[in-house]
Amino acid sequence: MSVSSLIDAIPLDQIRYNEQGLVPAIAQDYLDGTVLMMAWMNRESLQKTLETGETWYWSRSREELWNKGATSGHIQKVKSIRYDCDSDALLVTVEQIGDIACHTGQRSCFHQVDSTKIAPPADTLSGVFDVIKDRRDNPTEGSYTCKLLEGGDNKILKKIGEEAAEVVMACKDDDPDAIAGEVADLFYHTLVALAHHKVELRDVYRKLQGRRR
Repeated sequence: MSVSSLIDAIPLDQIRYNEQGLVPAIAQDYLDGTVLMMAWMNRESLQKTLETGETWYWSRSREELWNKGATSGHIQKVKSIRYDCDSDALLVTVEQIGDIACHTGQRSCFHQVDSTKIAPPADTLSGVFDVIKDRRDNPTEGSYTCKLLEGGDNKILKKIGEEAAEVVMACKDDDPDAIAGEVADLFYHTLVALAHHKVELRDVYRKLQGRRR
């Protein structure tokens, strides 16, 4: 989204700020939907965000505006901004430069569950892909995924061909449940191929984003 489009998208006077003049802003990855962080904006920081196309927030501790990533280089390029039904919260989809949003060096500030650092939730394909990559890097005895990866291209590509043919047959039979199941199988085996060749799913998403235009 262009800067001019951003400016036109958000009516500043309609945003409902709290008694401190602030509104919560959730930053979300534009490719896979991962929630990256939550910070506060006031009218001025929102205006600067709209004008520059990069996120600006209000620091309550320092009582000043701050441009996300100005020091670290991990800026956030704004793709879209939405506000909720009550106009008192913002959802900002961003391209996170460096894939690091948290000051700890993690991709997302929401990386702790019971004090254990884990990858934040994203879309289903990304979640499955993370499991496949873990099987690749930490083989588990008896794992079907590990057996595929051990077989290399010969085994993986054969399965992709078989699953593609089954998708075709399910479509010819016009069976919605079978189509969904076979496409899921095809997606899974394709993800295994990506992991085997060390191609990131996010690179595929970038290609798809380019085709949206």
